[in-house]
Amino acid sequence: MFIQEIPTIIEKENISTLHFPLQEVLKSALEIGQRVADLHRGFLLGNIHKGKVKIIFEDDESVKQVETTIWALTDTRVILKQGLGIPLSRIHRVIT
Repeated sequence: MFIQEIPTIIEKENISTLHFPLQEVLKSALEIGQRVADLHRGFLLGNIHKGKVKIIFEDDESVKQVETTIWALTDTRVILKQGLGIPLSRIHRVIT
């Protein structure tokens, strides 16, 4: 996976103001599978060790990065503290 722009670092509280298109940001099934594995690893890190991950994602304006704890995963979203969520299809990478 190659991200062409440097992510803008944002606070998780600002996620609720963002708008997310429906299109998938990753190009291959392999990349999507890796994202799922990384999300599950990040979820376990957050729930067992209270650790944070870096999530690189894209809204309708640009690529962004947030450092946060993953509280839950659904089939379509990553759930963060305070019920904030990011659509899975908009996540480029999860760094644990």
